[in-house]
Amino acid sequence: MSRIYNFSAGPSMLPLEVLQQAAAEMTDYNGSGMSVMEMSHRSPVYDAIIKQTEADFRTLMNIPDNYKVLFLQGGASTQFAAVPLNLMKTGKADYVVSGQFSNKAFKEAKKYGDVKCIASSEDKTFSYIPKVTPDMVRPDADYVHVCYNNTIYGTKFPEVPNVGDKVLVADMSSCITSEPVDVTKFGLIYAGAQKNMAPAGLTVVIVREDLIGNAREDTPTMLDYKPLAENDSMYNTPPCYSIYIAGLVYKWALKNGGLTAMKERNEKKAKLLYDYLDSSKLFKPTAEKSSRSMMNVCFVTGDADLDKKFCKEAEAAGLSNLKGHRSVGGMRASIYNAMPYEGVEKLVEFMKKFEAENA
Repeated sequence: MSRIYNFSAGPSMLPLEVLQQAAAEMTDYNGSGMSVMEMSHRSPVYDAIIKQTEADFRTLMNIPDNYKVLFLQGGASTQFAAVPLNLMKTGKADYVVSGQFSNKAFKEAKKYGDVKCIASSEDKTFSYIPKVTPDMVRPDADYVHVCYNNTIYGTKFPEVPNVGDKVLVADMSSCITSEPVDVTKFGLIYAGAQKNMAPAGLTVVIVREDLIGNAREDTPTMLDYKPLAENDSMYNTPPCYSIYIAGLVYKWALKNGGLTAMKERNEKKAKLLYDYLDSSKLFKPTAEKSSRSMMNVCFVTGDADLDKKFCKEAEAAGLSNLKGHRSVGGMRASIYNAMPYEGVEKLVEFMKKFEAENA
């Protein structure tokens, strides 16, 4: 069977050459006589893998030396609790609710202190990014939390929100490594890797060193950044194979021009799809123009039955996983770094054909 174009929001497609290299090394990694899947995480061979993966990630994202990189488990959802447990020193934090996952993070944080929603776009079904200004942030809040890209609704912050001198925390699960980011503008960045970096099972945390070591006394050890950082992500067995694949993806991105080149590729793909949607008489994009995501493009026909027909016929044509999230319906094309331009071209060609036959 030939490979399809996989538009899944996550776990998502990986670069083909990364999969081919992993396949070639599956039973014998670098002459070790064993797979990365079965080697000890304490072995010299794996130690070299995780150290090189971190080094390449630091280079790719231009991460300063005063930030720690943690390779963890538990998904981004575990960080919904870890962030307030580690960063909420005064017991107060402010959250921007721009979609389902930022709302989940907000509700989780409320278990641990005085947490306020300072801006929300729920009034328009999260179809836009709410404005954030420094005067909205409470003077005694420890940090401000945002979800930088909203996978379900296809929106993204067009620029780094201005929160004054407060620590900015961002869930970047569905946009990390898609474009250059000034890490110094954030106190902490976290991301589930399964959308743009690796298979499911790995969560990456980038945290400024001065924010480590302030966890509540009752914080579970596995949620406390201090022991995790002190042990270089090796406090317990890390998600070894996902880290290995992430390392291959980072090398692939660096070889192909780094994040500047990734941004150019992603902008080109997104423009092709949005330009068609804006001209279509059948399909309509759901996110406001000023808030559109490059990674997740959401659209509808306005007819739920027609949406289902589209997804079914697209699947048969080798354009997979275009069904929108169950909470909103419609369609969603996730066009992460690994999606080639040709995949978006094929999608637009199919959409034009479907429109001609069904409009």
